[in-house]
Amino acid sequence: MDSTVLLFFEKMPQALPIYEAFTKRLLKELGPVQVKVQKSQIAFSNRYQFAFIWHPSRRFRGRKGVYMVVTFGVSHHIEDSRIEVATEPYPNRWTHHVIVQSADEIDDKLMGWIREAYEFALVK
Repeated sequence: MDSTVLLFFEKMPQALPIYEAFTKRLLKELGPVQVKVQKSQIAFSNRYQFAFIWHPSRRFRGRKGVYMVVTFGVSHHIEDSRIEVATEPYPNRWTHHVIVQSADEIDDKLMGWIREAYEFALVK
């Protein structure tokens, strides 16, 4: 495990297994991608950044417990109860935030959205 990832999860180490499950599945399904660990997020990119993990120490609208926020961008608004917030920062560029509280939530639906974001980033 990269020491910068361990440092990123220092304030909420219980979220690290969720991140590991997400990253393992992402790499299995999409192949090699660039991973950039920053102070408040971890960014995944191919040609451009397509998905992000938010720093678990940042509370999301009063959310309690262990979780991480998965953020991704696609060309359209996705309506789904799992999406906590969706915004359109630029025309036809929608950013979606999904709270993930366990590795079980890294399912086909979430990974389908991540694949769509990956493909969208290739043609931006």
